[in-house]
Amino acid sequence: MKTIVTTSPEIAAEFIRSGELAAFPTETVYGLGAHALIGNAVQNIFDAKGRPADNPLIVHIFEIDQLDDVVADVPTYARLLMERFFPGPLTLVLRKHPLIPSIVTAGLDSVGVRMPDHALASTFLKACGAPVAAPSANRSGRPSPTTWQDVLEDLDGRIPCILKGERALLGLESTVVDCVGAEPVVLRAGAVSLQDLRSVADSIRIAAASNDSGARSPGLRHRHYAPRAYVQLVDAPPANPKNFSAYIGIAAPPRPDRFERSLVCRDVREYAFELFGFFRICDRANIKTIYCELPTPDGIGAALADRLRRASEASS
Repeated sequence: MKTIVTTSPEIAAEFIRSGELAAFPTETVYGLGAHALIGNAVQNIFDAKGRPADNPLIVHIFEIDQLDDVVADVPTYARLLMERFFPGPLTLVLRKHPLIPSIVTAGLDSVGVRMPDHALASTFLKACGAPVAAPSANRSGRPSPTTWQDVLEDLDGRIPCILKGERALLGLESTVVDCVGAEPVVLRAGAVSLQDLRSVADSIRIAAASNDSGARSPGLRHRHYAPRAYVQLVDAPPANPKNFSAYIGIAAPPRPDRFERSLVCRDVREYAFELFGFFRICDRANIKTIYCELPTPDGIGAALADRLRRASEASS
């Protein structure tokens, strides 16, 4: 299969309408899309990524009216969250509509849905003429892609089309909130912080680590976000790093010359923006150990800390 790279959302959308795949940019990371109402098309996502079948997908829409084909009902508090954060980097898990194939939801009775805050993504989704199921456009377990080149690196020859856009603005995936129960529950930290969510729904809470509702969210059950290198979390940059190592964080290392690669970020938002791209740079340089400064877990720092811990656990 030859992978076509195009700047035309209409050309990319034609692949979706034909039951094939197309990768596309969003404000969070690049997604790998398929027609959400065609089960065989969605199966192609799992085949291309090597994604486990029990890992549900997020359905992407460009306007609220599309919810009628995706979800069965929307609680009042979920509508308030939509009014505040749609379009944006927020995924809401709701009771699924019977039209949504079970392969999209990993057999669950719920489905995640989000509306990207990204002009090219919106144009593409509108041209598709249907809801689009899409996880991140990378091989399963790899760092999420923030550029079209990252997508090509992982999926060249495995998917037919990549919609070429700019680098993702945020660099971390969406926040996922379970809206199936009486009160909202955060399943995955993301670009919309807990503080932001509580400005709309003050009863919102974070899911317990052992809570089975975590299965409703992608990215929580399997090895994810990890480079090939060993990821070591540190409170401060080490003075005597291991050989063939790299460092990323906000504090500057005392001896940057002792690292093969290092990236000092201005703040936690830049750190989040750079993380996955830095992981890929380290992979290409055959780095053995990546030291990552653990950020303060507030605001987007909570999402960044979550991704760092998952990458560390996957590499241990």
